[in-house]
Amino acid sequence: MSQDQILIYTILALTIAAFLWGKYRHDVVALGALMASVLAGLVPAEAAFNGFGHPAVVTVAAVLVLSRALQRTGAVDALARRVMPAKAGRLLAVSALMGLGAFLSAFMNNVGAMALLMPLAIQLSARLGLAPGQVLMPLAFGTILGGMTTLVGTPPNLIVAGFRSEAAGGPFVMFDYAWIGLPVALAGGAFVALIGWRLVPVRRPAGEAAFETGTYLTEFQVPEGSKAIGMTLRGFEDKLDGAALQIIALVRAGVRMNAPHGGRKIREGDTLLVEGDAKVLTETAAQNDVALEGLGPPAEEELAEDDVVLREYAVLPGSALINRSARRLQLRSRYGVALVAVSREGRRPGGRLGTMALRSGDLILLRGAGTVLAQLAQDMGCVPLDTAPLSVPDKGQAWTAAGIMVVSVALAAFGVLPAAAAFTLGVLATMVSRTLPLRDLYTAIDWPVVVLLAALIPVAGAMQATGAADLLAGVLVGWLAQGNAVAALVVVLLVTMFLSDVMNNAATAAVMAPIALGIAATLGVQADGFLMAVAIGASCAFLTPIGHQNNTLILGPGGFGFGDYWKLGLILEAIIVAISVPMILLVWPL
Repeated sequence: MSQDQILIYTILALTIAAFLWGKYRHDVVALGALMASVLAGLVPAEAAFNGFGHPAVVTVAAVLVLSRALQRTGAVDALARRVMPAKAGRLLAVSALMGLGAFLSAFMNNVGAMALLMPLAIQLSARLGLAPGQVLMPLAFGTILGGMTTLVGTPPNLIVAGFRSEAAGGPFVMFDYAWIGLPVALAGGAFVALIGWRLVPVRRPAGEAAFETGTYLTEFQVPEGSKAIGMTLRGFEDKLDGAALQIIALVRAGVRMNAPHGGRKIREGDTLLVEGDAKVLTETAAQNDVALEGLGPPAEEELAEDDVVLREYAVLPGSALINRSARRLQLRSRYGVALVAVSREGRRPGGRLGTMALRSGDLILLRGAGTVLAQLAQDMGCVPLDTAPLSVPDKGQAWTAAGIMVVSVALAAFGVLPAAAAFTLGVLATMVSRTLPLRDLYTAIDWPVVVLLAALIPVAGAMQATGAADLLAGVLVGWLAQGNAVAALVVVLLVTMFLSDVMNNAATAAVMAPIALGIAATLGVQADGFLMAVAIGASCAFLTPIGHQNNTLILGPGGFGFGDYWKLGLILEAIIVAISVPMILLVWPL
């Protein structure tokens, strides 16, 4: 083993460890790996940023812009109106929702499709008498399955296409993935809709109000003249009369007392940290003469501009709120918005409300003017859990945005233009037609994903250039596959699936693609099947909430915990292996 190989293996091991640790965002880890490779002399300094011009990176950015245009113009809402049956039973309704999510995810950003359909899923769960999670998890898995079917459905497909272009002189094209992805999506979706939904943990009794999906933490302020002054904590709780609330801490003169004694008397200026359901919190504050944090009298200018409302949102992966507190964001002073309560994975979050760092998947209650909340949610990366009827802001613009996407897909599918050029042309058409305001053009791009891809592509190239990928491929072929090509294909698929469950799927594809090429070269077989196994495996993140952003997004609304995914996910992954391996051997023979 050469010195360069030792260096790249060390960098790769530390990178994977950092991904698993999760303390630093994926793009930060990827940049660290790139800079380490440059300092070690594995990636030439002048080529360090070539990844930003890679077709996969350009295509991802362009598709994100077109996806935002579809969302903003209401094109997806209009499609949902036509597709979703109004009074269908559970099987038909859930199947239609999953099918719509899969279809949208084949051509637009997965997270965008999931965010658009989440309110519809919550509304549907209430109508069917199911827990929200029993509809949200099938929808999340459906959107992941749909992304397997096209070149632009998910970033791993674009990465794999890039490696195929370098190895075989041409990339996979738009619908090459459908030969494997479509049977997998149909079989997986049918299993989830018919049987799998029963394996989703029920985190609350079916039929309750749609938003009672987790335990919120909030603060009750005891104002001057409150009837609560002089009452004991036990007496205050008794007065709640079964309202499903619990006092977990008392803050007095800046000192926090956890699990305070029930005989302690409440004083003016005290702060009670309370957990309970969202609806119960607001009703209890009104009935018991205490002030719910963030629910003071609205300013006159707020009332003049819009009605002040209380709305529930889920924090999207990549949101600007992540790792920041309400105090740090200055929500109240800058936006006139108050953070009222927080729910995290159905459990009690720690700390005080104003200083609590928010996480992806958190549920938050915000109070402010309706128009301000809507704009803030869009800017900050939150999805409203609101069951209001779907609407189409501008029918003409919706048709234009949809037409631009269709033409872009057609140009790429029929080989008129490479995918990067076809979708960039679509972005130009979006700018000219103003289906997306120019000010929103760059905010539509998920820059951490772009940086992640651009940074890891040169690192993956270093694995090939140093021979490290071929060396590791030889080990996998010799030790695990015993020189059998089919067994090696299964090994590649399983290893990729495992990595995708515990780290970013795009990073998984970038790591595994050069190894797959090395295995094919070692065995002397065609590489296409192995690359397709990487593409399928990188999209199979069904065991944990961290493998895919859509799994993270449903944590709060579904009331899920970390271990709630594997029961359904493990069987689904087994089905995918059973279907994809024979299909790969049939369509892409070794």
